[in-house]
Amino acid sequence: MPQIPEKIHELTVGQLSARSGAAVSALHFYEAKGLISSRRTSGNQRRYHRDALRRVAFVRAAQRVGIPLATIREALAELPEERTPTREDWARLSEAWRSELDERIKQLGRLRDHLTDCIGCGCLSLENCVLSNPDDVFGERGTGSRLMVERPDGQEAVRTRDRAADGGTEQREEPVGDCR
Repeated sequence: MPQIPEKIHELTVGQLSARSGAAVSALHFYEAKGLISSRRTSGNQRRYHRDALRRVAFVRAAQRVGIPLATIREALAELPEERTPTREDWARLSEAWRSELDERIKQLGRLRDHLTDCIGCGCLSLENCVLSNPDDVFGERGTGSRLMVERPDGQEAVRTRDRAADGGTEQREEPVGDCR
């Protein structure tokens, strides 16, 4: 990894990429999303303050554990500009994410435990399948393997697509008899 002399306080995008391990395109993306910032030279080249190295490391570590970019941006907004995030900053921010991660871990465990049942069954039933219908959300709306839409007249319909005479497709709703 190339070393940057201490007297250099700003990095080019190439230097930041080489030091952080993030692709230049990723750095541009992070900047567009407000995760890092740069100034422009008179030649319109990006220059990043040295604290961008730690911020990029912070973003990448948070992404690795599944934290959404919007949440990372909110966390970074709490930090002073042009200051490297410290161990204490990371501890404070990561503590706030702990319960969210614990819940995701529980959810993934449930999915893992039911995966064999689902693949073995092969039904992907909207009524019973814990993978395609977690917590039986669609079961509240009735039985069946199709997603039913309720029309204003109170009747249920199945949304279908038909090939129109002009070669395109048109979407229509067919009334459904008592299929329960």
